[in-house]
Amino acid sequence: MLRTALASCVAVVVAWAAAAWLTHDFRAFTEEGARRIEVRDAPVAAPSLEVVGPGVGPVALPDLLRAHGGATIVDFVYTRCVSVCAALGSGFQQLQQRIVDGERTGDRPVRLLSVSFDPAHDDLPALRRHASGLHADPGIWRFVGVRDPDALEGLLRAFRVVVIPDGFAGYEHNAALLVVDPNARLVRIFDYDELDEALHFARSLGSAQTARATP
Repeated sequence: MLRTALASCVAVVVAWAAAAWLTHDFRAFTEEGARRIEVRDAPVAAPSLEVVGPGVGPVALPDLLRAHGGATIVDFVYTRCVSVCAALGSGFQQLQQRIVDGERTGDRPVRLLSVSFDPAHDDLPALRRHASGLHADPGIWRFVGVRDPDALEGLLRAFRVVVIPDGFAGYEHNAALLVVDPNARLVRIFDYDELDEALHFARSLGSAQTARATP
């Protein structure tokens, strides 16, 4: 009986330890939650790969993200999507207007970047049409694609973006607002409906960067 009791205790301890490890000390119970904790605890440098889009590049992604000196809110989309990408597009339209309004009153610069993961369909004309349809201001909101499939896979893996063919010539993918700091590091992930939270955090990064750079 004692041996059985000890074995049961050991099993409980092992199960507890495994659960703690898998859920980051019980802070996350989903893969998406784990992704957000990992990024917050260990910012991810943007891979040095080439992107191109309407009025953009070819340019190294980190250089593009650093160019304006502030933070960037990034999403991953494909232009033929009519579900979650449409919600992301609507959210970015709102963010674009808030960024413009905020800069008029002295807020720190924030930029928007939509990255396509569908190079087979999202060529420059497709990205240009998509940007035009969303009334994107190229000074605020840019669209790019990654032409090298291996580099694209590396970017998706680095930023923990899951893209799965849906069997109907489209994709299932996780959708979020990814905040990249002025040093081109992914530092925080927000739900795609947390527009105010993401923008406030992005502005705070720009302010902190400016404060550190001021002698």
